[in-house]
Amino acid sequence: MEKDRFKKLYASIIILTVAAIFGLMAFKQADKPVIYLVGDSTMSDKRISSYPETGWGMPFQYYFTDEVEVQNHARNGRSTRTFMEEGRWDTINETLKAGDFVFVQFGHNDENPTKTRYTPPKQYQQLLRQYVAETRDKGAHPILLTPITRRKFNDNGMIQETHEEYSALLREVAETDDVPLIDMDRKSQALLNEVGEEKSTLLFLHLEPGQNPNYSNGITDNTHFSETGARMMAELVLQGLTELDHELVQYITEGEED
Repeated sequence: MEKDRFKKLYASIIILTVAAIFGLMAFKQADKPVIYLVGDSTMSDKRISSYPETGWGMPFQYYFTDEVEVQNHARNGRSTRTFMEEGRWDTINETLKAGDFVFVQFGHNDENPTKTRYTPPKQYQQLLRQYVAETRDKGAHPILLTPITRRKFNDNGMIQETHEEYSALLREVAETDDVPLIDMDRKSQALLNEVGEEKSTLLFLHLEPGQNPNYSNGITDNTHFSETGARMMAELVLQGLTELDHELVQYITEGEED
C-alpha cells in the first residue's frame, strides 16, 4: 500500500512539473514581442508557384533573434482601404498587445485611380492615422514605411520618382503624428541609382522565356522582387531601424561564426 501511494505521489509530481513547464513556455511565447507586417505584394509572402518572386517580408524574419516573432500579414493587391475592408486589420488587432510593433507600408495600390483598390489621398492619410492610433491604443508601436520605388530609369540612367504623391502623404502623417518613419522610397531609389540600370534587373522579377518553369513565357516586372532584391530591401529596412536607433535593433542578429 505504501509503495502504491508513493507511485501515485511520484506520478502527480511528474504531471504537475510537466504542466508547469508547458505553462511557463506558453507564458513566454505569449509575452514575446511580435512584429506585424502590414502591406501589399512588395512585402507579402508568396505562393510556391510564384517563385522566384519574393516579398521583402519573407527574408526579413531571419534577421531577428528568437526573442521576437515576425508575422507577415501583407497580401498581394491590397491598399490601406481594402486591407481594412477585408477584416485583415481586425485579425491583427484582436491579438495585438502592449510591446508589439506594427510596420505599415502601403501606396502601390492606393495611388492608382483606375483600380478598384484606389484610395483617395485624404482617405489614405485617414486610414494611415487609424492604423497608428489603434496600434497605440493597444500599447504597441507603429512604424510607417513609404512604398518602395518601381524600377523606372530616365534617359540619363537615373531612377525616376514613381510614388511622389503618396510617399509625401505618408511622410506628412509620420511627421504630424510623430510616428517613426523608414523612407523606403528614397532608400530604394538611392540603391537602384548605385546599382545602375542594367544590374538592377537582378533585383526584380526579370526572367527570359524558358528560364523558369513558373514563367515559361518570361516576365519583365519592375515592381516585384527577386530573392536578391527582397533581401536587399529587407536590409534597407534594418538600416532604417538602426538610423532611428529604434528599440527593435536589440533583436537584430549579429551573425554567428562557423
